[in-house]
Amino acid sequence: MTQVKKGTRQRRPYPPFTTSTMQMEASRKLNFTARRTMRTAQSLYEGVKLGDQGAVGLITYMRTDSTNVAKEAQAQAREFIADRYGDAFLPKKPPIYKTKARSAQEAHEAIRPTSVFRTPEKVRPYLSEDQYKLYKLIWQRFVASQMTPAIYDTLTVEVEAGPPGEKKRYLFRATGSSLRFPGFLKVYEPAKSVEEKRKEEEEPENKDIPPLTVGELLDLLKLIPEQHFTQPPPRYTEASLVKALEQYGIGRPSTYATILSTIQDRGYVEKKGKFFHPTRLGMTVNDLLVQHFGPYINVDFTARMEEELDRIARGEEDRVDVLRKFYGPFAQAVETAGATMQRQRIEPEKTGEKCPECGGDLVIREGRYGKFIGCSNYPTCKYTRPIVEDTGVKCPKDGGRIVKKRSRKGRVFYGCENWPKCDFVTWNEPIDVPCPQCGSILVKANKTTAKCANPECDFSMPLKEALKQAKEKAKAVV
Repeated sequence: MTQVKKGTRQRRPYPPFTTSTMQMEASRKLNFTARRTMRTAQSLYEGVKLGDQGAVGLITYMRTDSTNVAKEAQAQAREFIADRYGDAFLPKKPPIYKTKARSAQEAHEAIRPTSVFRTPEKVRPYLSEDQYKLYKLIWQRFVASQMTPAIYDTLTVEVEAGPPGEKKRYLFRATGSSLRFPGFLKVYEPAKSVEEKRKEEEEPENKDIPPLTVGELLDLLKLIPEQHFTQPPPRYTEASLVKALEQYGIGRPSTYATILSTIQDRGYVEKKGKFFHPTRLGMTVNDLLVQHFGPYINVDFTARMEEELDRIARGEEDRVDVLRKFYGPFAQAVETAGATMQRQRIEPEKTGEKCPECGGDLVIREGRYGKFIGCSNYPTCKYTRPIVEDTGVKCPKDGGRIVKKRSRKGRVFYGCENWPKCDFVTWNEPIDVPCPQCGSILVKANKTTAKCANPECDFSMPLKEALKQAKEKAKAVV
């Protein structure tokens, strides 16, 4: 043991929400889409009936890129924190946060509760489930932003090793930390991004290092060789895409949700789990736009145009001059593209099957509510059938496969492959574990709970335990 270094470090609270950070955190913590987040925030802002008090706006304006907080709100928060948690959790001065967004306009405050004394528990009876979850997130984030940092005890140890008698030595280092004082973490723990989770997996920190002293001899118990490969950047989630839009100065707080909805509604991307994947249509559109509108289809142009619009708003630029400078070259690009751009036909993917009605090739097509199988001779032949995904779970009624389907409105549900002969159906994802109470199957009720698919049965259990049983069952079959 060559070095034992002890110390402390602080973890500072995060600023109160802006539109983008609220959308990111609601995506990570609540699994809300940007559209769902903004719809819920709008209802909290416009007002909720609180019994005899009537309609009360519970949060400040939700379209903002500012982290500023009114002095009256900070004073109210300090009074609440001192009373609820004690003076140790109260910083000497109210914190001031600097807005990071490069195109921030800061016309409004940060998103915060209109009264910190309206705790989530007090208003819960008057809120829908979505309203309660989002209000709680906003309230906790704001209160935490006005509290003291968390304090950790840190420990770094270095060990030299090598064969006896040899000069060549190998240096091993381990770091660890333990929470000494929770500070703002008493109220709120920020969610981790995909990148942060990946980094933790690649470089895990030792939470507990035993007491060690310099000069102490250690025995090598086991050597664990590991090979690491450079990972490609993770695909965008709603949270990370909103972060990128803000980082590159694309759009405004009021347009982030619309941007995310549009690229999905037009079929440019599709969601697999939480991650966005470009479709063939999206890649084709991208290639054509880059080819014919290269100077305009890039983040630098968009950010530059946003800055010019801001200068117009401040009276620093003339709007006619800005439009004239942009429109001339752009109109020429549109005219050239109209004359030279060829109509693109995206060939559908063949399934290798023949149409049972006309003998044509069956292909995978994209419709308003996702992919389906159709005849290549459309519109002459209108044969279609849904694409079914086998869940690997047997139907509790007739033993058929339970498959994943979509309703006419695009909502995912699960049903027996033998429909209409068998009427088993559920909105919840099935788990290959029988219900010990009635013999049906279990389904995912929410993030933490599994329940029986039979509506007349009230059995439930922790989701982790149900998934563990399903995994053990699958291993036993293999």
